[in-house]
Amino acid sequence: MDQLLDSFLSYLVVEKGLSKNTLESYGRDVRKFVLYLQESKITSVGDIKYENILDFLSHFKKQGFSDTTTVRCIVSIKQFFKYLLLEKIIKEDPTSQIRTPRMKKSIPGVISLEEVERILASPGESTPERIRDSAMLEVLYATGIRVSELIGLKLNDVNFEMGFIIVYGKGSKERIVPMGEKAQEKLKSYMEHSRPVLLKTRESKALFVTRRGKAMTRQGFWKLIKTHAISAGIAKNISPHTLRHSFATHLLERGADLRSIQIMLGHSDISTTQIYTHVESERLKEIHKKYHPRS
Repeated sequence: MDQLLDSFLSYLVVEKGLSKNTLESYGRDVRKFVLYLQESKITSVGDIKYENILDFLSHFKKQGFSDTTTVRCIVSIKQFFKYLLLEKIIKEDPTSQIRTPRMKKSIPGVISLEEVERILASPGESTPERIRDSAMLEVLYATGIRVSELIGLKLNDVNFEMGFIIVYGKGSKERIVPMGEKAQEKLKSYMEHSRPVLLKTRESKALFVTRRGKAMTRQGFWKLIKTHAISAGIAKNISPHTLRHSFATHLLERGADLRSIQIMLGHSDISTTQIYTHVESERLKEIHKKYHPRS
């Protein structure tokens, strides 16, 4: 079964073009399933029954995983058996009776424009690292891209002449996202005055680099944004996604249409983008409750 799992993951890379994070999630979920089967003395995929999968999901849930994680696990297992059926390794799909629960979409955390400006102003420009941090934060808020897309940017993904960046999102899908003048200004300053100092004599295709000459990591940027949020006096739990959500919400508040926001965020389905209309609705309800004389 381990060999089938490896073949399944290769299939997802070649045929589906899934992102690295999605592949890792699928791999983790199916490996847990395979391990559970092996502990239950089931060594052949042809012997797996509907009841075995239900038993595993019950065992998985009892370990304290959230509903969201459990749903993702169900999706991973269903995709695994879909692949086995496609390759004619099995004749019947034991997951066909298992329905994937619909999860209620949570309203993402959003901060005000004033709070965003405080975070963006926090790094200053006193050191090469701070110039870099300032540029990264400005680009993130100006474009609304994912943190994985931000740290994955290469030098040749930036077009100052046209004022945009080329982003490679989920499934390696390419999209063009515009940058504002402020973000371009900060990015130029970083590329001219900070990046060469950080790299010294080394070379790198990565746009954002560390003092060691390596590309900025996802974990490194998470720490960076939390540090600057604390420095800005913001007690809320801030993550890179907070700026992405705030980017979309602030555009919507100022009259941008949902379709344009969808394209910039890289959502394949507009229903994913529609969560921001709920954010705006909640904000309006709070304003009404606070200021209406009969609320």
